[in-house]
Amino acid sequence: MAKSLREWVDNDVTPVKEKPLRWLAEEYFFRDPTRPALTDTSYFFSPADGIVVYQQTVMPDEPIVDIKGKSYSLRDAIRDPSYDRESLVIGVFMTFVDVHINRIPFPGRLSYKELEEIGTYNQPMLGVEKSLFQELRLDTGAAGYLHTNQRMLNRVYAPALGQSYFVLQIADYDVNSIMPFQLKQNRPVAQNQRFSQIRYGSQVDLIVPLSRRFEFSPLQQPGVHVEAGIDPLVRIAHRSPEEAP
Repeated sequence: MAKSLREWVDNDVTPVKEKPLRWLAEEYFFRDPTRPALTDTSYFFSPADGIVVYQQTVMPDEPIVDIKGKSYSLRDAIRDPSYDRESLVIGVFMTFVDVHINRIPFPGRLSYKELEEIGTYNQPMLGVEKSLFQELRLDTGAAGYLHTNQRMLNRVYAPALGQSYFVLQIADYDVNSIMPFQLKQNRPVAQNQRFSQIRYGSQVDLIVPLSRRFEFSPLQQPGVHVEAGIDPLVRIAHRSPEEAP
């Protein structure tokens, strides 16, 4: 269930922080706990376990976040200068101690496209992780990896919504493997179905283009820890004709 940053650190991080790094890397990291198969198409559920680091409704060229004076826009995120939809963007930062199995927020048909890193190596995410663990705060100034690192853009066409949405997976410094569980494109996927894993630290963004037919209302706040397939991120409601933009 969703927890405050302090509550999550006290209850989930503290019990394992003295464990050997080898145990964390070889056993704890790869856990895949059994979870209830929740289905409720009134919501987008979280695609990942982690801390909500930003939550913005932006035009394609508007900054989602500024990183040391350099803006990071939706077009930068998905590396598509032609993208033209105003969208809700929610970033979930997965720490080393989070479950790294990613799940489908809303049912549809899944396709994916790998986007290579910009530069020779991925940049580390350690600065953001340290600020969360040690200072109980979000340090987006340390999120330079958003501009450069390898990523997978997953598009899910949702017939019930009459549109697509996106799950953007971003890899960490010592990771060059985002691992889809099936390589087939345009395959049907159920809500909260397991579909992929990113090894070690990473980030997953939910990107939902705004709609004339539906209103998408965020439910969590930055700094809250959420769990994939358990915690809803966005409530979906039909618009009345008078409300349609």
